[in-house]
Amino acid sequence: MIAPDTPARDVPFTALDFETTGVVKGFESLPWQLGAVSLQGGRVETALDTYLRVPADYPFSRHAPGEHRAHRDAIAAAPAALDVWARLHPLLAATVPVAHNIAAERTILTRLAPLTRYPLWVDTLRLSRQAYPSLPSHALERLIPALGLRPALDALIPGRAPHDALYDAAACALLLRYLLSLPGWDALTVADLASP
Repeated sequence: MIAPDTPARDVPFTALDFETTGVVKGFESLPWQLGAVSLQGGRVETALDTYLRVPADYPFSRHAPGEHRAHRDAIAAAPAALDVWARLHPLLAATVPVAHNIAAERTILTRLAPLTRYPLWVDTLRLSRQAYPSLPSHALERLIPALGLRPALDALIPGRAPHDALYDAAACALLLRYLLSLPGWDALTVADLASP
């Protein structure tokens, strides 16, 4: 377990993002894609990139972002979320989870493993609002180009786009790395970054 007073620059993080089926009346919103990216010592690396099984006849919201329409067959044949959990949990247990708007990822993880809790979470949406309160948008797909991070992201995850889980997880990790490089942020502890 990582001590809350550990300097953030020394902490291993796992940025994660789920894409979901969205809200359809009478149906639970299910995750269909997971991306997880590690950030440690300034290095960003892919940790996990997978579809999650959603039955072929399960409805997706017409407003659900992402490329799910093009990948329905692969999604229907993908591993079950609980099978992927066996690979994801060890990553998260050894690091501090990070997401851009942690509520969505926390909700999905709580449904997958109701008794598993991670004491520290970092929310890059909250942190970006603190660092740049005057920006017109703090949406990840707007922040990345506004901060000049798009070339690094495209080089790290070529051929992907916003609302692809791996792309968004990598964007989140790059954003956190960028924020930690700001003047004064290098002295913060993981507890200073953590969201309630």
